[in-house]
Amino acid sequence: MHRPFELVGDPQRAPLCGPRRGRFHTPHGSFETPCFAPCATVGALKGLLPEQARAAGVELILGNTYHLALRPGAERIASAGGLHRFMDWQGPILTDSGGYQVFSLAGKRRVNDDGVHFAGSDAGAALDLTPREALRIQALLGSDIAMVLDECPPADASPFALADACRRTLLWAGRARDIHEERGGLSSGQALFGIVQGGSDKALRASVADALVALDFDGYAVGGVSVGETKEEMDIAIEASTPRLPQDRIRYLMGVGEPDDLFEGVLRGIDMFDCVTPTRHGRNNRVYVRSGIYNMRNSAFSDDFTPIDEGCGCLCCRRYTRAYVRHLALAREMNAAILQSLHNLHFLEELMASLRARIEAGADEASLRAWFADEYPGWQQRPRADRPA
Repeated sequence: MHRPFELVGDPQRAPLCGPRRGRFHTPHGSFETPCFAPCATVGALKGLLPEQARAAGVELILGNTYHLALRPGAERIASAGGLHRFMDWQGPILTDSGGYQVFSLAGKRRVNDDGVHFAGSDAGAALDLTPREALRIQALLGSDIAMVLDECPPADASPFALADACRRTLLWAGRARDIHEERGGLSSGQALFGIVQGGSDKALRASVADALVALDFDGYAVGGVSVGETKEEMDIAIEASTPRLPQDRIRYLMGVGEPDDLFEGVLRGIDMFDCVTPTRHGRNNRVYVRSGIYNMRNSAFSDDFTPIDEGCGCLCCRRYTRAYVRHLALAREMNAAILQSLHNLHFLEELMASLRARIEAGADEASLRAWFADEYPGWQQRPRADRPA
């Protein structure tokens, strides 16, 4: 069976750890890479309809195994025809395994080598996730890409805790790989990705990546990079992981969505990203602009009758002014969150589309950096790790 990921252009010229242009094929269509995928955690892009996301350039979205299993339940979604039909999204869907909740719900779960027990919540009863159960739920959801169950440790985990989380992640990955093969592998209609953990420990990252590559997954994620680490630590984690991953498999940086992080990730060989930031910022009146981030409640916008970001083609910037959006934000009008979320999502998708076009045209890292510095001057100020020579 053909692998779902292909490099666009001459694969021999694609850098091992530099910007790449690719395409990933699924039963619900293909998506172009590098790409950004917004989160539809509980089966909805907060504040936005599927057609609005499509119009903004979205091709891939994410759902969450843990949350959807609790409410409305994977069996109910399967009865409705799967998550695509349930939420009326016609394109590819990736589902997280629930591994991030091992981090985010640290006080409400127990972990051992069998899996994770989550205490009950306002969304439903207690939930036990094992490598098999996580894949069973994702099969019921009908996503195009499933993730293995992993243990996502916090940035301040002790060396022992970090090593143990990596050991357990590899144990679960092996079990998940066997289960996936029992169900037909890619022929089942679902690709399976492994997840590289290891914090900012370069040797541990490399070791986990090598072990996952030996298991031969359809794609590989770099996890554990949105858990309180610095920008430098994030870059180190990526650079310790991507050189070990196969050239012909897609690389996914989990939980990352700030413009500078997307740009730096692409330069380091990452193909896809996801995050809640576009809609979360939108609900909190924070919007991306080329000069940085604006808080739209700022009084400076009271009589500013220009678009949020000059040159932006989103519906908000085409039709409304900063003064109007600020008025909606102060009035706590829900349209403020909708318009700001739509703008933020369009902003990130436009960035990724521009990167795709430039990479395909042959731009190297130096020219991409010069372009980004000129077009996005407000995203040059935060310190990053030095790129290896």
